[in-house]
Amino acid sequence: MLAPERSPEMLEAEQMILDTVRQLVHEKVAPRAAEIDETGEYPRDLCELFAKNDLLGIPFPEEYGGLGSFVTYVKVVEEVAKACATSSLIIAVQELGALPIMIAGNEAQKQKYLPKLATGDLMTSYALTEPTSGSDAANMRTTAVREGGEYVLNGTKVFITNVAVADLCIVFAVTDKDLGPKGTSAFICHTDDPGFTLGKVEHKMGIRGSPTNEVVLNNCRIPADRLLGREGEGFRIAMATLDKSRPGIAAQALGIAQGALEFAATYLKERVAFGKPLSKQQGLQWMIADMDLETQAARLLLYEAARKCDLGADDVTYWGALCKLKCGDVAMKVTTDAVQLLGGYGYMTEYPVERMMRDAKITQIYEGTQQIQRIVIARRLLGK
Repeated sequence: MLAPERSPEMLEAEQMILDTVRQLVHEKVAPRAAEIDETGEYPRDLCELFAKNDLLGIPFPEEYGGLGSFVTYVKVVEEVAKACATSSLIIAVQELGALPIMIAGNEAQKQKYLPKLATGDLMTSYALTEPTSGSDAANMRTTAVREGGEYVLNGTKVFITNVAVADLCIVFAVTDKDLGPKGTSAFICHTDDPGFTLGKVEHKMGIRGSPTNEVVLNNCRIPADRLLGREGEGFRIAMATLDKSRPGIAAQALGIAQGALEFAATYLKERVAFGKPLSKQQGLQWMIADMDLETQAARLLLYEAARKCDLGADDVTYWGALCKLKCGDVAMKVTTDAVQLLGGYGYMTEYPVERMMRDAKITQIYEGTQQIQRIVIARRLLGK
């Protein structure tokens, strides 16, 4: 399918944004990547840098301060992820947490939150996963009970990305346990709401500079006007959010793959063995060619999925699953091959490919495992 017809103004704006991002990545992000991974500290300076350069609200509608382009958004995430997966997640999680408001928020909610999320004056997060409901998202136990003009939330969420540095958290909870998935609702919580507390801090294989926390809701009271949509629409909102957030994670995976590919190619040209550069070894040429082939194929799939998001196509669920599956698997394969091409050096923390390999693994897990993506794709082809 052909690329979308976009106005010259949109294309010019995108090119200016990408030129700026590449400069920022070269000057500010890449030099910090190894340190961020080693210390596990959240890069607040880079978050502020992204906000200052209007990178946090790119997929938001223009009337709320964004560019209104998912295609541009995934390209930005990809560029940042080439150097630092943690830093790219700042942009991706801002989209993830804002999507439920874009999808189901009323006008008052959109006006209140989206402009400040676009500028970075507010940061957001997304709380769906629980100890007993990861891939089985419909099996959640967190509850929300209406009491007058408030809802009272109780339960525990796990593996919540960036909630420790967020002002908002979109929380999904059961409002009618007898209705199954149709009894789930979505809420806008403020992280300083009474009864909203952070629990266990997770220590992770990769994306170490992105804080991952347990969230404990203990009689957390919020105003009833922070319900998104109507009661019972939460599961639909959650799934619609993932349809459009999965391309962001695919973009992260693609950027990781491209970064590893470029580093490995440079290494092959510079490293001499058996009297000639490794780049002259035919077996290694084939490896690098296959790495490039898979990365380029994944990119085309991702950009088409982003185009579908921009069009509001009715098959975004299918395309979101396709690109997330392909890009995640490519990231894992390419980074593993990059470590192999560098030999012993690839295994050392002095070189970035071992970090990229660790970072790549999560892209096969969060926002829906690769097994879940295959189920989504198969249902499209075969029905439920």
